[in-house]
Amino acid sequence: MGPGDGGTYDPGMEQTWSAEVVEHHRLRNDLAVVRLVGDVVPFRPGQYVDVAVPQQPQLLRRLSPALPPSRDGKLEFHVRAVPGGSVSRRIVEDTSVGDVWEIHQPRGTMTIDPDGPDVVLVAGGTGLAPFRAMLLDLARQDNPPKVFLFIGGQFPRDLYAADMLYLLLGHLPWLTVVPVVESLTDPEPRDPWFDQLGVDVGFGDADLVEGNLADVVTSYGAFIEQQVLVCGSAAMVRATTTALRGTGTPAENIQHDPY
Repeated sequence: MGPGDGGTYDPGMEQTWSAEVVEHHRLRNDLAVVRLVGDVVPFRPGQYVDVAVPQQPQLLRRLSPALPPSRDGKLEFHVRAVPGGSVSRRIVEDTSVGDVWEIHQPRGTMTIDPDGPDVVLVAGGTGLAPFRAMLLDLARQDNPPKVFLFIGGQFPRDLYAADMLYLLLGHLPWLTVVPVVESLTDPEPRDPWFDQLGVDVGFGDADLVEGNLADVVTSYGAFIEQQVLVCGSAAMVRATTTALRGTGTPAENIQHDPY
């Protein structure tokens, strides 16, 4: 999710949990999905954790679980290699099944009130991860609020979970997804990891909205009553929250992780 690789690990500073990598899926040159099983980590959907990985155990990377808590200790993280982020690049390129990760104390306050008003989620890139956990958690509710998810990327191939979201739409009648890209055409050179996936389920060209994510979101007007949550890079969160407030969305309606 949002910020890049974190600080140095102090082994005595807090409780930790361990989990073993059971799957590592490289989806793009700079992006992978990592699934683990281990200790039951007491987090809430929407929170984030710092992780220490064996490739660089003294440095931490902040990630958001993309699954709600499970009794069998399943975890999933979506990791994009950020510029200058040595830990994130090692996770994407060098993670192996059997690696053991250390999971640190969950943090963050983003939450959805399942009995509250409609929800607007704004996700940039892997900022989608905590929202996926929230959506799956809401699916357990008897009568969840309507959810409008804006997911943004620079190019169509940046919408790495388009197939998953497309399938979720068929099962969650209260969910609407608006995929936003700054350009409708993927650039050269091609991404070989994307090309080899061969996925034919997802949003078509006609489903994509071209434009800046903050501009597209605020074109719908002020969200006076809705619960609004924003997650992505620090720059994306700043731009989106500023645009939301500037078009009349009350600041107290907006939640986001710290920059």
